[in-house]
Amino acid sequence: MKPEKQHQYNIFKTPWGWFGVLGCEDGLLRTCLPVARKEAVVLRMLSDMPNPKRSRKVFSVLQKRIQSYYKGDSVDFSDINVCLGGFSEFQQNVLVALRNVTYGNTVSYGTLARFCGNPNAARAIGSVMAANPLSLIIPCHRVIKSDGTLGQFSAPGGTKTKIRMLKLENP
Repeated sequence: MKPEKQHQYNIFKTPWGWFGVLGCEDGLLRTCLPVARKEAVVLRMLSDMPNPKRSRKVFSVLQKRIQSYYKGDSVDFSDINVCLGGFSEFQQNVLVALRNVTYGNTVSYGTLARFCGNPNAARAIGSVMAANPLSLIIPCHRVIKSDGTLGQFSAPGGTKTKIRMLKLENP
């Protein structure tokens, strides 16, 4: 029997509020976009995690990059190792493809479906975005409808947060 992986996390302040990251030795598992209360990050990110340990050291470089992002700096997170083991092959393909949508750019659900080799899967792309556990690192806020409207956003703050993030990237 394999030993259980030790989950490590950190919760830290950004210019927009408290942000959370959770991972293990294999990579990043979850993020929680900024919220006003630190306790809300704990509930959203750690409620189903057995004995996670806080680690400021493990996530220190990522923390600085995230804080820079929320100050308005162009930050690329595509080199961050992420864990997508709980997702189907299709979902993994979508999330990996989305990592190529760079700061200040957007992509439609349909275009992302075509990038993944499934041109008729725009609705399925939306479902993958809603299940994305790594908001910001896998930038689901950059996915919009083909008519240019925003579409939904399931992260804390909903569509208002999506608007703020897109405005931050395109002042």
